[in-house]
Formats: sequence, structure tokens, C-alpha cells
Amino acid sequence: MSPPGRPKGSLEFPLCRAKRDSPLGAALGMNLPRVVLPEALDALAAEDQAAQRSRRDLQRVHRVMRTRATLMRALRALPLIGAGTASSAPLRVLELGAGDGSLMLGVARSLHGQWPAVELTLLDRLPLLTATTVAAYALAGWIATAEVGNALDWAARAKAEGSSPLVTSRWDLIVANLFLHHFEGAELALLLTAVARSSDHFVACEPRRAWLAWAGSHLIGALGVNAVTREDAVLSVHAGFCDHEMVALWPAKTGWNLSESAAGLFSHCFVASRAAGPRMETG
Repeated sequence: MSPPGRPKGSLEFPLCRAKRDSPLGAALGMNLPRVVLPEALDALAAEDQAAQRSRRDLQRVHRVMRTRATLMRALRALPLIGAGTASSAPLRVLELGAGDGSLMLGVARSLHGQWPAVELTLLDRLPLLTATTVAAYALAGWIATAEVGNALDWAARAKAEGSSPLVTSRWDLIVANLFLHHFEGAELALLLTAVARSSDHFVACEPRRAWLAWAGSHLIGALGVNAVTREDAVLSVHAGFCDHEMVALWPAKTGWNLSESAAGLFSHCFVASRAAGPRMETG
């Protein structure tokens, strides 16, 4: 969950309004504009003690947000060919902004025995994946490898490669957890275009930009998190998504099944599945 630090501004989206036909929407009757600003964690080195503490905090935040449960529901609904059969080829999965890989490790453990083998690439700008975590993935039947680099550089390469049959860097599934909200404008468009060109399924779990989530972000100190996490939580909600903003940004208007909705009290989930077929063979 670590994009490169860079100056940010507000994204020119319509204001997000709570659903009027929901009790919460009727009660709030308010809107919250999207504003993307640099987060404190992204400016800290990997070895910084405050950064290390904040990354541990994020594991607690994921539990409160029920990120793994949201992700699991989305993944179990995907029509991945061969899932659950021992003879299936390994599924190729990429996580963008993967951090230390702990969130997807929980997913791997939950899906153990339900999916075939998985080859997971964890992309992050910092080398945070440890040998202990890699070994834990192996116990769940997943082969995890780290790719250290900038997600925008990856996106530029993926966009350039396009859908050429000679390309080997295709993915059955790409996942983003609390990552896309760091981006706006041309950068966000580049990421989504690259994902659409190089994968068959995409699942993103992001902060929900709503007043209840905003209120919760101001109370996150009750979890015992540090100052970096407290500051970034508020910024993350302001930079989050709501309604069908990600559907509107998705570059492919045909050939995909798209779904976007609130997930629990604090999260927002976007799912894209290629309609022409659940899987495209690589190599």
C-alpha cells in the first residue's frame, strides 16, 4: 500500500451523496468531495520505527474494516476456471501495493484447498516481504514472490504490451487493497487501463468516502494506533470512493461485468470480470 509520494489535488468528481433510499442516506443527507493528498506513511523509509508501527497498525485496521471478509466474498464469486481441482494450472495473481503481504496471506489460508496452486506476485515500492511470510504462503499452497517497484512503472509497461499474444505477463487476477485511493486523474486512469489490458479479473477494496467512515477515521485512535496511522486514516477516507465512480473510470465499456458497491460500514468494493471468458491462458 505504498505508492510514490507526490503532490496531490482534488479529483474532479461529482460530490458523493449518501443513497437517499437508505436509512443512513436519509439521516445524513450530506455529501463529501474527493480530495487526494499525500499520506504520512508514504514519506517514511521502510526501517523508520513509526512506519513499522503504522504497518502493524494497518493489520488491525484491516480487521476492523473486515477487508479480508470483503475480499473473500468477491473472490469466491469469481468464475475462475479450475478452482478447486488438483490438476488445474496455477492461478497467476498480482497484488498492487501489497505492503508486507500479510492481508493476502490471510486470504491464502482461507482459500486453502478450495483453489488450485497460486503463483502470487506482491508488488510494492518497498522490500517488505519476509522469508517467514513466504514460508507461510507455501504452507497454504501459494508460491509468493516480491516485485519491488513503482506501480505506475508497472502500469506503463503493461499498457505498452497491451493484449499481444506474445505477452507472458498476463494475470488471472489482480487485486488492490487500500491502494487505488492514493491516485487520481491520469495516474489512476493509467493503472486501471493497465489492469484491464493484462488481467481477466480485478478486485479492489478501498476506503468508502462517506460521513460515517469519515467519523470513524477520527476515532481510530481508540484502536491504539500511532500518529501516522491516525493522520492517514482521515486522508484515506477523503480520497476514497463511493457510488459508481470506479465503474465510470473503467476503460473498457464492453466485454466486462462490472460491480461496485459499499462493503460494510467503511469499505468500498469494485469488481471487474472479463465477460468473454473467465480465464485467458498465458505463455
